[in-house]
Amino acid sequence: MARPPGRTESPGGAAGVITEVKPKVAKPSMYRVLLLNDDFTPMEFVVYVLERLFNKSREEATRVMLHVHQNGVGLCGVYTYEVAETKVAQVMELARRHQHPLQCTMEKD
Repeated sequence: MARPPGRTESPGGAAGVITEVKPKVAKPSMYRVLLLNDDFTPMEFVVYVLERLFNKSREEATRVMLHVHQNGVGLCGVYTYEVAETKVAQVMELARRHQHPLQCTMEKD
């Protein structure tokens, strides 16, 4: 005879109820994706990268680019680990393809 879902029988034949324990799901750690300043990558290329890979408007991309230029480092965005890792790889690949030494990194937020 089939038992109803969620019920078990104890050795004495009595039925017991199984309670489901919901696991606690922690929010994933977030990572900041940062662009690093150098003296060779054209400012327009940095704006292009910010627009294309980080979906920034022209004005916001220009603001971030100037921050990187003046302060040595600038925030592109905050993402989960996998997304941040992908963004860093995309920036590095795009810079390499265009023969620019632009560097990008990530750090835990």
